[in-house]
Amino acid sequence: MSSVHLSLACGDYEIMRPLADGSVRPDGVDLTVLTGDRARILVAERRAECDLAEFNVVAYLMESERDPDLFALPVFPHRRLRLGFIFVNRAAGIDDVADLAGRSGAVTGERPAAVVWLRGILNEHFEVGYDDARIVDPSGYLGRPHESRAGVEDLLLAGEVDALICPSFPPSFLAGDPRIGRLFPDYRERDLAYYEQTGIFPIMHAVTIRRRILERDPWIASSLFRAFCEAKQAAYRRVRNPRVMPLVLFQHAWEEQAELFGPDPWRYGLGGANAANLGTILRYSEEQGLVTSGRSLGELFADLDEAGLDRFAGY
Repeated sequence: MSSVHLSLACGDYEIMRPLADGSVRPDGVDLTVLTGDRARILVAERRAECDLAEFNVVAYLMESERDPDLFALPVFPHRRLRLGFIFVNRAAGIDDVADLAGRSGAVTGERPAAVVWLRGILNEHFEVGYDDARIVDPSGYLGRPHESRAGVEDLLLAGEVDALICPSFPPSFLAGDPRIGRLFPDYRERDLAYYEQTGIFPIMHAVTIRRRILERDPWIASSLFRAFCEAKQAAYRRVRNPRVMPLVLFQHAWEEQAELFGPDPWRYGLGGANAANLGTILRYSEEQGLVTSGRSLGELFADLDEAGLDRFAGY
């Protein structure tokens, strides 16, 4: 049987690198991996040039309502604990999460997963309701009107908004600007408490695939999934070597991670904690009006799980 040729666009992650360098190959699939091209990962029109693509999970939930051919494998190349990514203007008098009530907040980012996770967590676990703060969204991505032409970070620094939700670190924060600080200076302890309470290590991205590919060759799902899992395990073995990572306390950090999060924090599949993880972000997306309700995880993701790879040999 000749191989099926497929292309994958994804970030340059360690857990994807064995697929990119060819040291792990999916059975029956000749896979070309494109890394580093953010346009192919983030922009729908470019992403369509590839058969598989890393995709912000909330953007996928939204886009799949408009494009019924869009489907996803339960492969999650990017996750992130999020409570360290809410920033405040230090002059706004916000000393506690309760102080957000009645204030204004801005959101930023090309895709909304970080925003949706954080607004949902604040609502569910910190009693900050969705309507308790005025949301400014200059990008308009969340469907809100453009309220300012200024950069989102500039709004915070100028005091035009009191808080800012970001998917990454604002340059002013990294530069040590005294006007900006974290809402939760003790974010590490709060992130760990959230994980201990919920078992959720928030999923940010998934890997999409076209339904027509699986309708034509159903076995491709399990072949690709097995290869993603093998690549992740190969990455674990590589970075487990202290000589690979230039971190002084790497051994301590690795052992602490295993103690807190188990041996496979980036576990793929729909089993175990991942079902609750995806169910939560789906619920948050529905609550925030980004997607309609009623879809199940089985309609959105191929029913695959690492614990039963052999069971899906004929998927």
